[in-house]
Amino acid sequence: MSHDLYEVLGISKGASADEIKRAYRGLARKYHPDVNKEPGSAEKFKEINEAYQVLSDPNKRSHYDYYGQTGGQGAGGFGQGGFSGAENFGDFGDLFDMFFGGRAQRTGPERGDDLRYDVRLTLEEVAREIEKVIEIIHFTACSTCKGSGAKPGTSPVRCKQCNGSGQVKRAQRTPLGSFMQIITCPTCHGKGTSIDSPCPTCHGTGKEKKKHKVTVKIPAGIDSGSRLRVPGAGNAGNRGGEPGDLYIFITVDPHPRFNRDGANLYYRTSVSFVQAILGDEITIPIIDGEARLKIPAGTQPNTNLRLKEKGLPHLGRKGRGDLYVLVEVKIPENITKEQAELLKKYNEAR
Repeated sequence: MSHDLYEVLGISKGASADEIKRAYRGLARKYHPDVNKEPGSAEKFKEINEAYQVLSDPNKRSHYDYYGQTGGQGAGGFGQGGFSGAENFGDFGDLFDMFFGGRAQRTGPERGDDLRYDVRLTLEEVAREIEKVIEIIHFTACSTCKGSGAKPGTSPVRCKQCNGSGQVKRAQRTPLGSFMQIITCPTCHGKGTSIDSPCPTCHGTGKEKKKHKVTVKIPAGIDSGSRLRVPGAGNAGNRGGEPGDLYIFITVDPHPRFNRDGANLYYRTSVSFVQAILGDEITIPIIDGEARLKIPAGTQPNTNLRLKEKGLPHLGRKGRGDLYVLVEVKIPENITKEQAELLKKYNEAR
């Protein structure tokens, strides 16, 4: 190519990728041979395409900017009648979609939709493995026609319009000329078959909405944000496709007495100053019952004591977390004269 590539597209050397693409699209519309019948339009269109193939590729553009040539990496050309090879498309597919719309829909078996179900648990339920029976509403294969969509005793027949392919070709006239567009068959909607006698239960859809009870096993130690999968419990697929899955999203409600951090639990209790001084053993609640907690003599206010493995089970492995108990010391607000005298004597004895 003897011309400056930037001049061919009418852009500066500092043009961005978006500016290069916009310039190319504008010139491609203007000089395409099926649109522009003036002499030299085909050669101009080829020149525009080759310039774009170089400047739209960062490596080729860098090579061109440095050496002033494409290094033998030209992109090929267009013939008068259309594309000369698949390598010539480049980003022309974007231009094609802009003029001709989307592509045809899938026509083969299609997997069914996944479903979501939210489950709320108490912390007591998290402390052990449980089973929850939930009721879902989902689409299943029609029990009358077994998913065919046809009335019992009849069968779907091959669609006459698309001959069973699920797609048809349609001529599309555009500023770039006439093209053949492949679209989903409007008669069978991509199924490839048509139903003369629809099933009276599902009205030809092959699916019906039903309630089902599903038993979900929830492992001990699960936390909010966890997700469980029940394979095949989602909606039925289309055209013989497999059903989707059911996903169980877990939320664990806050507890009135315990705070949680993973498998560890935190609890707050209080003792009298006498218990703190002399020591004692008290009963405290744990997540699945009660336990005895030893208060060492001389325990200071806001001391954390630990009960090993009295927390929640570890998710997916053996063992449990710990229970941390914050001990607060209660100071009496009102004391008798006798109690005051005893405290004075204690203070003097120190």
